[in-house]
Amino acid sequence: MKVKRIMRNVGKGFTMVELMAVLIILGLLATVLVRNFMGQTDRARQTTTKVNLKLLHQAVMDYKMQIGQYPTEEEGLIVLIEPPADVIDYPEGGFLQQNEIPRDGWGNDFIYRLWPEGGQPFEIISYGADGEESGEGYDADLSSLDAY
Repeated sequence: MKVKRIMRNVGKGFTMVELMAVLIILGLLATVLVRNFMGQTDRARQTTTKVNLKLLHQAVMDYKMQIGQYPTEEEGLIVLIEPPADVIDYPEGGFLQQNEIPRDGWGNDFIYRLWPEGGQPFEIISYGADGEESGEGYDADLSSLDAY
């Protein structure tokens, strides 16, 4: 009778090989999911940056229409929410709906250039994920001139 009882218990449980196979499969699935999630995060940050570039570009254009000149590089984008001392017709509330200048998707300040190369009157730039000039992929610079 003891032999029958032992034989019934042999098939219950997992072998070490089966457990290792399951762990390897779970590890591979986790790797794929993390890579896909990270790609979505970077893509969302890039999209946020492009939207903010368009918003700031339009605000600078509105500033030019209202004030009659573009902000200087020294004044920068802050004049979109705080009036310069020498401006008389500055609208109440400024040129943005928020009380601060938005940042790019990676939390960096935008760069404002007046009369950059190419003949455009101004350009607003994000240096991308790495925060440094030039780069490739998500590290590439984004420009307000490319947003239109």
